Amino acid sequence: MNARMDAIFREADPLISHILDRALSGHEITISDGISLYSARDTSIHLVGMVANILRYNRVGDVVTYVVNRNINFTNVCIRQCGFCAFSRDFREDEGYMLPVSEIVRRAAEAHRLGATEVCIQAGLPPDMAPDTYENICRSIKAELPDIHIHGFSPEEVLYGAQRSNITIREYLLRLREAGVDTLPGTSAEILDQKLRDKISPGRITVESWKKVIETAHSLGIRTTSTMMFGHMETIGQRVRHMALIRDIQRETGGFTEFVPLDFIAQEAPMYKNRLHDSIKAGAGGVDVLLTHAISRIMLHNIDNIQMSWVKEGGRMAQLLLLWGANDFGGTLINESISTSAGAGHGQLLRPSHIRKMIVDMGRIPAERTTSYNIRRRFDKEPGQAGLDVADPSEFGSYAELIKIDRYRYKNPRS
Repeated sequence: MNARMDAIFREADPLISHILDRALSGHEITISDGISLYSARDTSIHLVGMVANILRYNRVGDVVTYVVNRNINFTNVCIRQCGFCAFSRDFREDEGYMLPVSEIVRRAAEAHRLGATEVCIQAGLPPDMAPDTYENICRSIKAELPDIHIHGFSPEEVLYGAQRSNITIREYLLRLREAGVDTLPGTSAEILDQKLRDKISPGRITVESWKKVIETAHSLGIRTTSTMMFGHMETIGQRVRHMALIRDIQRETGGFTEFVPLDFIAQEAPMYKNRLHDSIKAGAGGVDVLLTHAISRIMLHNIDNIQMSWVKEGGRMAQLLLLWGANDFGGTLINESISTSAGAGHGQLLRPSHIRKMIVDMGRIPAERTTSYNIRRRFDKEPGQAGLDVADPSEFGSYAELIKIDRYRYKNPRS
């Protein structure tokens, strides 16, 4: 440690300094340590960020990655009524939609032509869904685009598909893998605390079932991301225990590619808009966002990549988070509907050239990656623009437009 850092350590809270010194020495910090780091104030706040930045550099260096991808949320019809979700519609509502497989494939092919290497497939849980729906989507995409990576189906969707098929989670994951699924998004996690989940999303996948899907996927060689939605009703202790659980799973399986803290977007979320709970918050504040990313980096010593969400935080905060432990910008997305419907104000598309500029502005080295974090291209200088950089975003449509298109309107099977 140099003299400047030593002086900052002396100015900081002694407990915070002790915890961070242990983290820099390679020791795993405890749940109580993580909770203590959230109490950092004044100089100690900056010290938490500095240590996270050092650990980031030691782990992955100065390369900041992103993936060129498209989100395809093929239906918003869902049997769940989660308090944080403004995207879903009941099957009886006029704004429910369901994309036919041909349109899903068309969107994937359009993205592929523009340079996308990944399509992220997630959606609602429509009632009376055919058991082979997800498999048919994957087979159809792979038949047209055999080399595109399908990052598809949350643990909630995997569980639903298995239940609709009346088979085990393992058997269903094997079917998905055979159909073309390459990796799973580790979403539907929110906060992995059952009492809290029973409040904000009653009936949603349980903590134990989420773990079972993730651990089974990892055992089959299907890697996943991991996420945490924060800034709503959770306590600091629940956040840190969530991180510790992710760390424990990673220790056992090694199957997580990244961890993504996701700030709660409150504006249109039913539980906030309708004030369903007295303790509901309107997302995290700026310092809380910074600390959460930094503490994620410090606690999750066995996960290389901490991704920030530019959709949730916006470009400037995303840049700042590169100094607080994050090393991945996520994806270009092209059609992001779920956060957008909840009130996120930062658009549905971030061009690769814009991502690269923001990375370079922070003194880092941009690189395009695959979903599994293999580097495709490192950009030591900016190339000429092509593909998605010159595409017209209006061509891709929006969620607000999609829910009004008659030919995609969900046909109620119960009417």
